[in-house]
Amino acid sequence: MWSAAHRRRLRDVWRSAGWPYQDLIEVELLAAGLLERRSDALGRETVRVSDAGLHVIADGLRRNRAARDPHEALVERMAREMQRAGRIVWRGLSLRAPLPGLDGATRWPTAMPDVYSIRNTTLEERVHPVVHEIKVRRADLLSDLRRPDKGAAYLAIAAECWYVLEEGIASADEVPSSFGVLVASADGLRVERVAPHRPMGVPFSTWIALCKSQPEPALDEAGQDQLNASPEDDRVAG
Repeated sequence: MWSAAHRRRLRDVWRSAGWPYQDLIEVELLAAGLLERRSDALGRETVRVSDAGLHVIADGLRRNRAARDPHEALVERMAREMQRAGRIVWRGLSLRAPLPGLDGATRWPTAMPDVYSIRNTTLEERVHPVVHEIKVRRADLLSDLRRPDKGAAYLAIAAECWYVLEEGIASADEVPSSFGVLVASADGLRVERVAPHRPMGVPFSTWIALCKSQPEPALDEAGQDQLNASPEDDRVAG
């Protein structure tokens, strides 16, 4: 089984002009026959991906697609749930999150929530931004939890943050208490722990990103106009 670094190098060489790296990863790929050395008429050496290397790249693509499909399906499901709750929804945003630095200055890591939504309201104090981060594999969840900055970035841009977990990959106790936990099964979405609510508007940098991005298209379902009007809101955007 080839490592992620080996697969990444094969993809890099496939997309490149073939100039050699001359490092140990390249040595291993050459020895295995996944890369081949070539010389041009001037004696300049390049490397190219062999047929065997192409099979390794293709196998990696199949694995990635198999892992992504359940994730994307659950992202879509969560986005639709938020729309049915009368919220405006974005997927795949890249947002700058203000976090304190060691020297007291603000640093701005990038947060990329799977689902970001706000209330459909004209009242800024009631916009209530929410992040939903989707996990369908335990390894991906544990990788997230080993990166405290990632969770902190989500908390810096939303009044509520949730992990949405495929049933069976983890328990709510494994997720930090600053996050709510939803469990997705064939029967629906089950609240395992309610997310703490913190009064928060939408940071200005986030507003700019939202203005530049397209929200999810409205649901083509009968009665959606009624669903968009939450009884909590005194006034909604019309």
